[in-house]
Amino acid sequence: MEKAASFLSSLLGGGGGVPAGEPAATVASILIYPIKSCRGVSVPQAPVTSFGFRWDRQWLVVNAKGRACTQRVEPKMALVEVELPPEAFDEDWQPTPDSCLVIRAPGMDRLKVPLAVERATLDDVSLWEWSGSAYHEGAEAAEWFSAYFGKPSRLVRFKEDNCMCFICLAETEIRPTNPDYAQGYKITFTDCFPFLIASQGSLDALNELLKEPVPINRFRPNILVDGCHPYSEDLWKTLKINKLTFEGVKLCDRCKVPTVDQERGIFGTEPTETMLTFRSGEVIRPSHKNKQKVYFGQNLVCKESVSAKGKGRIVKVGDPVYVLQTYPSSNEAPA
Repeated sequence: MEKAASFLSSLLGGGGGVPAGEPAATVASILIYPIKSCRGVSVPQAPVTSFGFRWDRQWLVVNAKGRACTQRVEPKMALVEVELPPEAFDEDWQPTPDSCLVIRAPGMDRLKVPLAVERATLDDVSLWEWSGSAYHEGAEAAEWFSAYFGKPSRLVRFKEDNCMCFICLAETEIRPTNPDYAQGYKITFTDCFPFLIASQGSLDALNELLKEPVPINRFRPNILVDGCHPYSEDLWKTLKINKLTFEGVKLCDRCKVPTVDQERGIFGTEPTETMLTFRSGEVIRPSHKNKQKVYFGQNLVCKESVSAKGKGRIVKVGDPVYVLQTYPSSNEAPA
């Protein structure tokens, strides 16, 4: 508890500002999660599309009723590994007939899902408040996931408008972000917003308080930065990465997924139990409701993603992060 108290100054607003012209941090890792709630892949760069990073949460596992499956209910999703061709993260790459999403899991044969094959449409797919149609990835994928989970399951792909493969050039789906926080933006199968940023400093500060340190994969960010004070990303309102403008639109309140051991696929109680002592709404947002929510990371939108056309809309590991505007304190940041 004494260690937790020592971090309060940074939690409540200290450490966010930087001298003009100097980077606040550096992009240390870029993480993409092709199948929602399955393992992520670390990549050296990622193109920005109108939905977020290319390939991020483009696929979703659904049950027999078309409802989304996530680690909140199926923690063994954490053990499902995915792989895309390395060149898939080049800015202008387009899949060939041989290009595949490769999926592996304990006790299962390898599954290969072609990236450029025409698929049927599955209606009545739902994720939280959204419902619509998606591409059905076929019987083989359905059998694979049904066997893995022990119940009827299917793999579907979001109908987006710029995935650069011919199967997605007809009808598309629109899943908007919450207009109360970010109007005019859209997402695929992410929870709420296109990007999530977190810092290594925040993870290190948390791990100092835990009996057993946790890796960053508990929090599933897209952009991990290093070189800033713990939790200073709470205050980042406007930032630049490689000439792209990102807006911090909502502190990320955490569900039960951070308590899932990503190496074993089982629930625990940490880090949420410890975070309640110093990262709860009661501590960092005392003027607001939701006192028992815990926060880690900042949700972002990218202004240039609205059009997402033209060259150079890409984020790379090693890019400096420039903070142009900050919120006065975490108590005043949207959440």
